[in-house]
Amino acid sequence: MDYFSTGLNIFSLAGLSAVHIYFCTGLTGRKRRAGYFVPYMLLFCLLDWIANKFSLPWAVTIGAGLFILYGVNRFFLGNRPWVSWAAAILANYISQISFGLMNSVEAVLFPHVTDLMLLRAMLIAATAVSLAVSAACYGAVIKSIAPEEIGSAANALCLLIPVLFFFTAELYIMQTSYTRAVFYDVLSPVLLLENAGKHTALLVLQALGLGALFCTLYAYRHLCRSLREKAKMQSLAQAVQAQKRYVAEAQMRWEQTKAFRHDIKNHLSVLRGLLNSGRVHEGKAYLQKLETASALLSFPYQTGNPVVDILLGEKLEMAKADGIAADVSLLLPSSWGIDDFDLCVIFANALDNAICACQSVEGEKSIRIGGERQGDFYMLAFENTCSEEPLPPAGIGLSNIKAVAEKYCGAMLAEKKEGRFSLSVLLNISLHPESISIQIS
Repeated sequence: MDYFSTGLNIFSLAGLSAVHIYFCTGLTGRKRRAGYFVPYMLLFCLLDWIANKFSLPWAVTIGAGLFILYGVNRFFLGNRPWVSWAAAILANYISQISFGLMNSVEAVLFPHVTDLMLLRAMLIAATAVSLAVSAACYGAVIKSIAPEEIGSAANALCLLIPVLFFFTAELYIMQTSYTRAVFYDVLSPVLLLENAGKHTALLVLQALGLGALFCTLYAYRHLCRSLREKAKMQSLAQAVQAQKRYVAEAQMRWEQTKAFRHDIKNHLSVLRGLLNSGRVHEGKAYLQKLETASALLSFPYQTGNPVVDILLGEKLEMAKADGIAADVSLLLPSSWGIDDFDLCVIFANALDNAICACQSVEGEKSIRIGGERQGDFYMLAFENTCSEEPLPPAGIGLSNIKAVAEKYCGAMLAEKKEGRFSLSVLLNISLHPESISIQIS
C-alpha cells in the first residue's frame, strides 16, 4: 500500500471539503458549523473510495461530487435549488481550476525532479498551494457577491449559466489533457503529458479562465445592483405620484374649505333671516344643507395636517374594508419644519406595510397610530397585528422611512413582539429650513 499517496489524497479531500463548506456558507449567508463539514467530508471520501474501487468513469465521479455538494447546500444549509446549484458549480469550478493551474506548473517542473523525498515534498507543497489558491478565490467571490444578490431565481440563473460554461470548459480541458482527474488524484501530475509547451499554454488558458470568471462576477454584481436601483426608482416614482395626488387633493380641499368659510357669514345671515321670520321648517332644511356641505369638507381623522388627514382617510378606509380596526391618536404640530412630501413617505409606506401584514393573519386585525412630542423631537408610532413568522429583511418601504428619519437627524426602529409589529420614527422638529440655511451661510 502506498501510504504517502493515501495520506496525501486524504489531506487533499479534507482540505477541499473544508474550503467548499467555507465557500458555500459564506456565499449564501449561512452560519458555519462543524456539523456541515464532517458529513460532507465523509461522503466525499466515500465517493473517492468507490471511484477508485470500481473504476467509475471520470464524468460519473465528477457529477456525483457535484450532486453531493448540491445536497449539502439544499438540505443542510437550507438554500433554494437555484442557489444550491450556483454555489455547488462555483465551488467545484474554482477548486478544479486551482488544482488545474498547479497541475500545469507541476507538469513543467516535476519531470526534472529525480529525488523521491524532494518529489514528495513538492507534491505536498503543490496540494497546499492549490488549496490556498482555492480559499483565496473563494474569499474574493464571497466579497464580490452579497447573499441577497444570489437569492433570486433570475439573478442566480444569470450567474449559473456562464459559470456552468466555465466549469464545462475546464472539465473538457482536464479530460483531454490529463490521464486522470486531478480533483480526485493529486498524484496524477507525475503522469501528465511530457510536452512542457502544451502545459504552459494550458496554464495561461486556465489563468484566463479564472480571470474571465471574476470579470463575470464583476458584471453580475453591477447587474444586480442596477436591477435593485431600478426597482427602487420604480417604487419611488410610484410613491411620488401617489404623494403628489395626496398633496393636490389636500390643496383642493383646503381651497374648498376657505371658500366655505368665506361664504359662511352669508349662509348664517340667510339662516337667521329664516328663523326670525318664523320659517322654521325652511330654516331646518337650509341647516341640513349646510351640515351636508360641511361634512364633505371634513376628514375622518383630524391630525392638524391636511395631507396626512387625506392619506389616513384613504388608507384606513381600505383597511376597514378588509376588517382591520384602526385607532388614530395623533395631533401634529402646526409648524415643525417637516415637509409634507416626507410625511407622505413615512405614512404611506408605514400604512401599506401594516395593511399587508394584517391581511396575512386570521382573527382580530388592528392598526394603531400615535405620536407625541419629546423635547426637540417628535415620535411617530405605528403598531399592527402580524404573523408569527420571523421578521423579514427591511424592504424598500422601511428603507425610505429610514432615509426620511435620517434626513431630519432622527432614527427609525422596527421590532416584533408577540404577534405585533411596531414601527417608531423619531424626527428632530427643531431643524427648520430657515435655521438650517442660516447655519450653512
